[in-house]
Amino acid sequence: MLLYNVTLILEESIANEWLDWMQKTHIPAVMDTEKFLSHRLLRVVDSPNEGVTYCTQYVAESDEKYKEYLAEFAPALQHELDTKFANKFVAYRTVMEIVG
Repeated sequence: MLLYNVTLILEESIANEWLDWMQKTHIPAVMDTEKFLSHRLLRVVDSPNEGVTYCTQYVAESDEKYKEYLAEFAPALQHELDTKFANKFVAYRTVMEIVG
């Protein structure tokens, strides 16, 4: 299984709006793709960065499901994020293998 982690460092001015949008719109849209088994949303409490840092984690059953998500859904979903919160955040994505 794979864990797809998306970390965003947000300007404080959009943090509440972003969190509401994530919980009501974005995460449900990602989960509706049926490429992930589960998700969790975490707030980083000891971030060395300015602003507010969140991590959204999605668990995929296989590398194939993750790659299908990237090819079929990620561009449009990321574009929506980029458009709605333009120049108000920095994002980075990592993929990890769950080993235990």
